[in-house]
Amino acid sequence: MSDSPFSEFENGKNASGQSSPFSEFDASSRAHETAATVAAPVLTEDGEVENNTDVTKCPACGANMVYDSERGKLLCEHCGTEVEVRAETSEEQAFERLLTRGNEWGDETHVYRCENCGAREILSDGEIAGKCPFCGTTNIVRTEELSGLKPNAVVPFSVGKDDAVANVRRWARRKWLSPGKFRRGAKPENVSGVYTPAFSFDTSADAWYSGVLGKYYYYTRRVNGKTVRERRLKTFPIRGQYSAFFDDILIQASDRISQESLDALQPFDTGESREYRPEYLSGYTAGQYSKDGLACWNAARGVIRDRLQQLVLSRYTYDTVVSFHLDFQCRNTTYKYLLLPVYVGHCGWKKKLYHFFVSGHNGKVTGKAPVSPLKVGLLVLLGLAVVVGIAFLFMWWNGMGPFA
Repeated sequence: MSDSPFSEFENGKNASGQSSPFSEFDASSRAHETAATVAAPVLTEDGEVENNTDVTKCPACGANMVYDSERGKLLCEHCGTEVEVRAETSEEQAFERLLTRGNEWGDETHVYRCENCGAREILSDGEIAGKCPFCGTTNIVRTEELSGLKPNAVVPFSVGKDDAVANVRRWARRKWLSPGKFRRGAKPENVSGVYTPAFSFDTSADAWYSGVLGKYYYYTRRVNGKTVRERRLKTFPIRGQYSAFFDDILIQASDRISQESLDALQPFDTGESREYRPEYLSGYTAGQYSKDGLACWNAARGVIRDRLQQLVLSRYTYDTVVSFHLDFQCRNTTYKYLLLPVYVGHCGWKKKLYHFFVSGHNGKVTGKAPVSPLKVGLLVLLGLAVVVGIAFLFMWWNGMGPFA
């Protein structure tokens, strides 16, 4: 029994069908109560968020709410009610956590597998996948697979679907090697919002290196009565130590979007990412990682090695690298397991599908587009003409061939 003096009015009306004199305030009050519930996650004894969250229902009408990228709030598309998602800025996690099991999110999410392309998508518990966001087929089934490690951070969608579609059309118009009709009339289809999984790493690296670099110089001499310029190489050894801090090395954890595509969509402002809340998934899906944290860390070490080499070599003046060896170790390593906002879709052209990705954070677009054979042929001819021109210029400069 309710303690309210107006308990005879249930759902805004009493048993006789009369409206409550305070019904205009009921929805607002219930919305604030729900917002307060969202802002107060239940924590276990070890500080983890307890996996007891379901689909967020509208406090006014009971319909499912979706996360609105433009408002940055949960929105009921049925009655327009808005609810804040209150989440703190995400925190870096100690690297040792990657070595332990636990903190899984199977209790609050479920996985759908596409029988056509094999993609695995994670939805909030209670939501149903209608079609695969990658290939568009409706041949998808719910699985009983655990969805793995629960993310600790999310970069929410801040670009709306309509803006993403407009950006794809502008991107298509800039594809100069594509057929003119495609550039002018590209039609993005099957556009879906997907949170793609990724790991970001912060670390301090100490490197020890050695190698041999070279600088070219030219020597002029007479051969058979002719002046000849020869390019020669002067080498010098290098050796030393170098230290650097690397912030937010971002590694894609899904095989549905390549690392190259993810790099083209950056930056995602992971430093301002929010702590993971299931409400952010409302109305979207999340990709399941196919590379775990340790595999992503190994990939990150490859990025660190390449950047260290670039940083070390930038300290010297040289023309070519004869040899280079570098060893390094990392310390004070932390990570975030993130969900990054990406729109996926495709444009059709002559019975082929060309897939694209749009950052749900900054609106950048990357993907594949059809190529015009005629334009490619003209470009090849132009390139050959440039090569021939450079060859004649080189021969003239060195007094060779007809210029002797």
